Amino acid sequence: MEQVQQWLEDVRGLDEKAMEAARQHQTRLTKPRGSLGRLEELAGRVAGITGQLHPEVMKKRIVLFAGDHGVAREGVSAYPREVTAQMIMNFLQGGAAINAVARAVGAEIEVVDIGVDADFPPAPGLVNRKIARGSANLAEGPAMSMDQAVAAMAVGGERAEVAVKNGVKLLGTGDMGIGNTTSSSALYAVFLNRTAGEVTGRGAGLDDEGLARKVQVVERALTVNRARLTDPLSILAALGGFEIAGLCGLIIAAARNRTPVVIDGFISSAAALVAIRLKPEIQRFCLFGHLSQERGHQLFFQEIGERPLLDLHLRLGEGTGAALAMSIIQAAIEVHNRMATFESAGVSDQEE
Repeated sequence: MEQVQQWLEDVRGLDEKAMEAARQHQTRLTKPRGSLGRLEELAGRVAGITGQLHPEVMKKRIVLFAGDHGVAREGVSAYPREVTAQMIMNFLQGGAAINAVARAVGAEIEVVDIGVDADFPPAPGLVNRKIARGSANLAEGPAMSMDQAVAAMAVGGERAEVAVKNGVKLLGTGDMGIGNTTSSSALYAVFLNRTAGEVTGRGAGLDDEGLARKVQVVERALTVNRARLTDPLSILAALGGFEIAGLCGLIIAAARNRTPVVIDGFISSAAALVAIRLKPEIQRFCLFGHLSQERGHQLFFQEIGERPLLDLHLRLGEGTGAALAMSIIQAAIEVHNRMATFESAGVSDQEE
């Protein structure tokens, strides 16, 4: 816990001087002022995160955390629990959607087994940091002990630190874990002060009967863990999962290292929400990739006052939305860094 606490204490706000310098630089580029809209905002945000007028984001990495969930035994997913392990092999073989999208945008993928109920042979791109073989059933009690939750956060922080040492300039979050939209829905219900029905969606494709059962499971989880829902870490331990805790640690350590982190969808945003509740300054280091089709995600953005970069009706996870958003962020930085100024191009600026 001391390490995680130190990471939180080390997080500082954005570099306002760098952001102002970026804004001034944007006014000198060969375009009408403000004409590139959110691309200009993105460039300024990344400048504030990194403290650099001309940041670079060429090296990109999606860190995908995988863990099983005891709550999957409640029938809350359209897919069996074994799919978590099967998808890990698919990631490693390059056959998943995230592999295809990451290749398209030039991002690396790191897969972290932080709690899968299976063992995997060593493979390039696989990091074994298993805390346990899946979380406990949150509908019957806490999903994790406090020690387990903190250990998983430490793993996430470690992966952020390693990425920074490897020269990664833009991090993205990814997840895999059958049952993890149930855990995330429970977290949203508590942190957003909403009912289970307001924040619980169909996940990987539940029918109406399955959705009703899932809502009931979330309600049971909130009831049985009520006494534990006292602070962000206790809430994470009671209702989360190993991959969610790992993502939370990654986000915290990315902010500590002044490295922008692109938040994927519903599960990654649940992890970000825990991190933001632990230290509000962390929000400004997060770039939110897309709006998930999951029911509670819109409420999340209303609560924190952010706008996602994309709305493509995605609900896959894996880091696909984060990877797609990385291409937009890189384009924003390329424009900011390499576009000619009115002076250098000999183009007349607008008349005062």
